[in-house]
Amino acid sequence: MGNGLTLGITKIGDLLLKNRITETENGSPIENLTLTIPEYQRPYKWTAKNANQLLDDIEDAKTNNKEVYRVGTLILHHDEKDNYNIVDGQQRTITFSLLLDCLKQAPIAFLKQPLSNNTYNLHNVMNNHRALERRIDKLLSDEKDQKELIEYINEHCELIIVITEDLSEAFQFFDSQNARGKTLYPHDLLKAYHLREMNNENEAETERIVKTWEDLDQKELAVLFNEYLYRLKEWIKGNRSYELTEHNIELFKGVTSKDNHPYAQFYKGAFAYADDLNNSKTPFVTGIQHLSPFQINAPIIAGKPFFEYAKHYFDILADIQNNDKYEGYFINDNPIVKTLDLRKYKNGVGNRITRMMFDTAILLYVDRFCPAIPSRTDTEFLDQFTVFAFIWAYSMRAQYRNVGWLVAQNYILGESNKEGIANAFNIYKDISESDSPSVLLSRMADKMVPLSSSKIMANTDALNETDVEGVYQNYLHYFITSMFWEGQ
Repeated sequence: MGNGLTLGITKIGDLLLKNRITETENGSPIENLTLTIPEYQRPYKWTAKNANQLLDDIEDAKTNNKEVYRVGTLILHHDEKDNYNIVDGQQRTITFSLLLDCLKQAPIAFLKQPLSNNTYNLHNVMNNHRALERRIDKLLSDEKDQKELIEYINEHCELIIVITEDLSEAFQFFDSQNARGKTLYPHDLLKAYHLREMNNENEAETERIVKTWEDLDQKELAVLFNEYLYRLKEWIKGNRSYELTEHNIELFKGVTSKDNHPYAQFYKGAFAYADDLNNSKTPFVTGIQHLSPFQINAPIIAGKPFFEYAKHYFDILADIQNNDKYEGYFINDNPIVKTLDLRKYKNGVGNRITRMMFDTAILLYVDRFCPAIPSRTDTEFLDQFTVFAFIWAYSMRAQYRNVGWLVAQNYILGESNKEGIANAFNIYKDISESDSPSVLLSRMADKMVPLSSSKIMANTDALNETDVEGVYQNYLHYFITSMFWEGQ
């Protein structure tokens, strides 16, 4: 196959016991294979359940007399040191190695390499080995059964092999297919797209970028794109947001190096200026702060900047959601957030949606108005906005018995006004259209009205109750202290 790709098939026994790939597309094997797990790989996350399922699948294939049992795809990057680095297929390959080791096969060189020191690797390797040993003792009552299983694994279980000399191309293959047939997360598809735009990056930089991406919690990264960045991009424009899928990820594809339209040149120029300045000695010499090259409602620059964009907003959101008194720059020891962090306000769909609206408003505000290290004035403005963001989001929660996405979107887009719901307006549009914090805060003061205690039917006598740590147990207390409770 062209473009520097080599395809092949390998038997498990050849790969793990003989260190060879059985046959490539030209009919010849690859001998003396050094199979390695690179540093940028994800941890070994297969559990005993996954390991047992693999053994069950093999047993079923053997019982059904399958001449060949294809167990997936192994994508390898062949580097200049003649190592074959696993880009995709690590979980299955480690598990097969553990299985063969439990079956008392010859020493497996692949298992002798060190894995990165993290809790997944330390726990799952040992736990899965023990689980497979127990299963083998239970399944295989005599030596003949063991020999048949060993022979079937070694000679009849096969992997499809994809080998490339180009690391970016290997990552693209990783993101464009899935050995289990599962749908990829939209952010995984974006990763593949933006890797294709990194043709000019050297291998070491590509590895660094991918490792930084893989080191992020992937579930939290999916939430960042699906629940925060995607919804913000739609709400700022006054649109309803639904779900980020492969059909609308163009919102995050952005401007490529080939785009030469005036708007594209403008955004590429702005990014290049910020990037050059931040990587020069100018900030150190002049004492100016880091210049942010990103804005949520601006186009993304494709390629390497996308990965920096993702890490930038991942870190800001984590900072905003961490109310520690001494950590981070934005939300610190905020009494409102202390109450919202109580377990009872984190459970349930309605509470989750409302908190997401609150956090997202702060994320957009910080993105637009707060430098990386805010001054005292910046912090004071942010504290004032946090109160308005809370009143806005939790006015919805207070006025509806049940909150779902339909209620939330109607509220955000101002359509709930027709039902007499107070404070229903598009706060995201107001943030994006304000030129300064003072202008925005004036808009909030003009738009927001106190809630009617009779309409909400709350027990106002209970709103001032605190626990031993002084955290108010009812979020409506802050409507009173902020003078957004009618009659106060």
